[in-house]
Amino acid sequence: MSSLTHCLSLAVALTMTLPLQAAEQVLFSFDDHSIPWHHNLKLTLETVQKHPDNPVLRRGPPGSADHGHAILYGTVMKQGDTFRMWYLGMHETEIKAGQAPGWWRPMCYAESKDGVHWTKPDLGLVELNGNTKNNVCLIEGEVFSSTRVNDFLSVLHEPEDPDPERRYKCAYIAHMPFDEVKGGRTKIGPNEKRWGAMVCATSADGLKWKVVGDHPANAGGERFEVSSLYKFGDFYYGTGQLISPWSWRPDGSDIGRDMLAYRSSDFVNWSKAKAFSFARAGQMANPPVKGQQMHMGAGIWNRGNVLVGLHGMWQDAEQTPPKGESWNYGVRVDLGLLVSNDGIHFREPVSGFKVIPRGKDGEWDDIAILQGHAFVNEGDKTMIWYSHWDTGSKLKGMEIGLATLRRDGFGYLSRKVPENDGHFVTSNFDGSQEIALNVDGVTAEVPLKVQLMDHLDKPLEGYEVAITKNGLDEVIAWPKPLPQGKKLALRVFFPEKCEAKVYAVYVR
Repeated sequence: MSSLTHCLSLAVALTMTLPLQAAEQVLFSFDDHSIPWHHNLKLTLETVQKHPDNPVLRRGPPGSADHGHAILYGTVMKQGDTFRMWYLGMHETEIKAGQAPGWWRPMCYAESKDGVHWTKPDLGLVELNGNTKNNVCLIEGEVFSSTRVNDFLSVLHEPEDPDPERRYKCAYIAHMPFDEVKGGRTKIGPNEKRWGAMVCATSADGLKWKVVGDHPANAGGERFEVSSLYKFGDFYYGTGQLISPWSWRPDGSDIGRDMLAYRSSDFVNWSKAKAFSFARAGQMANPPVKGQQMHMGAGIWNRGNVLVGLHGMWQDAEQTPPKGESWNYGVRVDLGLLVSNDGIHFREPVSGFKVIPRGKDGEWDDIAILQGHAFVNEGDKTMIWYSHWDTGSKLKGMEIGLATLRRDGFGYLSRKVPENDGHFVTSNFDGSQEIALNVDGVTAEVPLKVQLMDHLDKPLEGYEVAITKNGLDEVIAWPKPLPQGKKLALRVFFPEKCEAKVYAVYVR
């Protein structure tokens, strides 16, 4: 069986046989909307562990689609027993005029059984360097320049879509010649020869794509550097970055790179109006913190009731670049945590905390870090893929690495003052069949205590249980069935001397 046939068969089989996940609400410890009520508790965020074999996906040999670089301006998801990765390659080995030659970085595809060891199948879809033996996905469209991915790529899988040709959706940046952008633009910002276009495409298998329509999603508006695509509630959202003069602070004053959101109910027609989604704390201060910006929106993990993301914590170079160096020589970027409960507005649980810090001097990822839409819960770990960006434009170490956390272990709640007890109360949820905890540090001698509450914060009689076991998904064994058709909440009590760490509550 050819590699392409294998990939097609895998995609079709998954679309037909994978069941929809059971409804689950994840109430993360760092989400102060899901767990708003705290007494004597503190939040501790965790930094990832980087894989010892990093980078786990490296650039290819001369002549390959990713010989220049392989970066996770892209997506990783697991389907069946296979990890699937879409990333951006660059077959040239030199940046020219600040861009990839030809304004094209091909959409490349890779597979893995463990998320560490990756293969790049010969898809046979796109001719490059005289042959089609490469892992480049095919994108077709009415306007050729709209098919040339050049920046951030986000892939969404919707197996429930009734149209098989739309079960994979993506959004990416193409820098189209402006005279090829049907629909024009507003008068906001200067004239440009090439335009930051948000292009949407659909696919039956994730390998062969067709551009939606004959114009970019942001046609008729301003340039836009889209960096994420997700469905939340009734809308698809495309979030990404802009900068003044195309974007500004709420009072109209200039701002560096910030995060904006467009929306669409059908993935065809997109809003011209956009929402201000996120800017770093220093960008909103008066005066703003010099050189602080937010880079490329957020890499998003949609958990159904909440969005978790990683954003680029950009800091300008301390000094002007030496003569002959790139304009962004010396820029440094780490990755921080974001959360959203409405799909529109994002916030940092702890301002400035680095979930994935760039490496130490001399390590492969020591300059700047790029986020992707690349989160998978596998066994007892949350796996997160990311890549390195050489802001000096020498393409040093621009490959893809893997980092891990305890499963859903971005952070935990624990007691703040040792001599005092503590507790939290969740927001209200509908009557459920099962509630579980992601918890560590409890003992039989000093257990956690959980109690079911009504919507008025009153305890329900007969629903109090001691938690004596640690685990990633410790189901609470209530003495009787949970009430149905009522608004409920969970109270988690930390007695004195209790060293418990609660990472998340699961409501199913």
